[in-house]
Amino acid sequence: MMVRTIAAALLVAAGTANAADTVTASAGWIRVLPGSLPAGGYVVFQNTGDREVAIVDAESPAYGMAMIHRSSTETGMGRMEMVDRVAIPPKGTVAFSPGGYHVMLEHPTHPVTPGEPVQVIFTLSDGKKLPVTFVARPANANGPKD
Repeated sequence: MMVRTIAAALLVAAGTANAADTVTASAGWIRVLPGSLPAGGYVVFQNTGDREVAIVDAESPAYGMAMIHRSSTETGMGRMEMVDRVAIPPKGTVAFSPGGYHVMLEHPTHPVTPGEPVQVIFTLSDGKKLPVTFVARPANANGPKD
């Protein structure tokens, strides 16, 4: 009985330990607004694994608060809501982009300037952390390199 319990625990641990290793992030950028206005963070996540992995939280040493939001338009009205999780399907991608999912960054710990690297650490559904380096861009930016 003890051997079965240990074997089952090892199988579960092996399956979840690999989940975070299959998620990568690229093209991370932050649109920095004047003063202490909130900044929006955008990035593309890719899951190369065979299981769904979800992003469940975010934090940044450069900001006092980081939240995952989704913007949408309904009946001509723009709206934004906080979300608890963003699923990345197996062998799939999810883009955080203007007008959709994004990381809302509030209360900067120092003045963040265009060109500055900003670390955001995402928590995945298996509890693992995924640190991502974003590049701060000016308020009129539409992407990571424009």
